[in-house]
Amino acid sequence: MSLKERVYSVLVVSASERFSAALAEFLPEAVYSPVVTASSVSAGERAAAQRSFDFIFINSPLPDDPGLRFAMDCCGRRETVAVLFAAADQCDRVYDRVAERGVYVLPKPTPRGSMVRALGWMAATRERLRGLEKRARPIEEKMEEIRLVNRAKWLLISELKMTEPDAHRYITRQAMDRCISKREAAEEVIRLYK
Repeated sequence: MSLKERVYSVLVVSASERFSAALAEFLPEAVYSPVVTASSVSAGERAAAQRSFDFIFINSPLPDDPGLRFAMDCCGRRETVAVLFAAADQCDRVYDRVAERGVYVLPKPTPRGSMVRALGWMAATRERLRGLEKRARPIEEKMEEIRLVNRAKWLLISELKMTEPDAHRYITRQAMDRCISKREAAEEVIRLYK
């Protein structure tokens, strides 16, 4: 699927209705849906806690906070691409504080051409993050399996007085003999001796 065929969820955090309306012109519903708006950092945090967003636009400063920490937290915890709009004379200073965490910074007002390019960069970044998510998932699943097998081995050691190699062989043999995964065999041991 090409970038032009993707649909991105958006959170706009801005106290200015004028800013939100101007930004909406760049966010056609066919590509950006849903578009959720919040008028403060605390409202933006509540919205981000309820669901994940592909893109977050923050019009700094906001009534309750400049929004820098919120932008950095969004990029650090989630697979979100955040853009912080700052006054032109503060852009470099803001950039120095947030760029390391992956936050894009654009000056206010932002020229139309720059906004279009920024949306393209954001889409490319989001797709790269999506690819990393897919690669990380199997690794996380394997790590969870290893944790479960180790927990089951320790239960076998403590309950049946097996050695660690014997406990490992027992779980492996159960999985092979019954045509189930080691994870399933470990989960059964855990349920049995828990």
